[in-house]
Amino acid sequence: MASAAPPVLRLEEFIPHLSADGWAVCVIATPTAASWTDLDDLATATGCVTRVQPRPPRQKEKSLPRADALLAAPLTFNSMNKWASGISDTFALGVLNEMLGTEVPIVAAPCVKPVLRRHPAYADSVARLTKAGVTLLDPDAITIRAEDDGLATFDWSYVASALRTAVTPNYG
Repeated sequence: MASAAPPVLRLEEFIPHLSADGWAVCVIATPTAASWTDLDDLATATGCVTRVQPRPPRQKEKSLPRADALLAAPLTFNSMNKWASGISDTFALGVLNEMLGTEVPIVAAPCVKPVLRRHPAYADSVARLTKAGVTLLDPDAITIRAEDDGLATFDWSYVASALRTAVTPNYG
């Protein structure tokens, strides 16, 4: 699941890390993240349709496969707080909320400015999601500045390693 933070602009760089680990990747994007990326390119890179909206009832389009793990990366301040509050006003948030009720391992990679991390809602959301079993990565440990444009991006190899670690106790 991808929300609209600068690392989403480099999501295609992350897909090979996941594929190398044997993951079949499907992307679900928030509407704003979808407007920042090329959904067709993501679908080509993953081999799976990139979803922004739910599939309408009775539509013949293929369903997303069953998830063995869920990664929310990047996860914005807004999406994180909505998720922790149980708000499902986008397809992506609906999937995140549904997955909390399963045994599927969930890793979240927040891309949240330090000033927003001092907001009381952030600490509450971290506590609630952690209590629900979500592995939350430290934004300072995963966020770097891209050399070419200075925008925040992620150390994708670190994120992939965290996903492996979260899944290994359940599937290793």
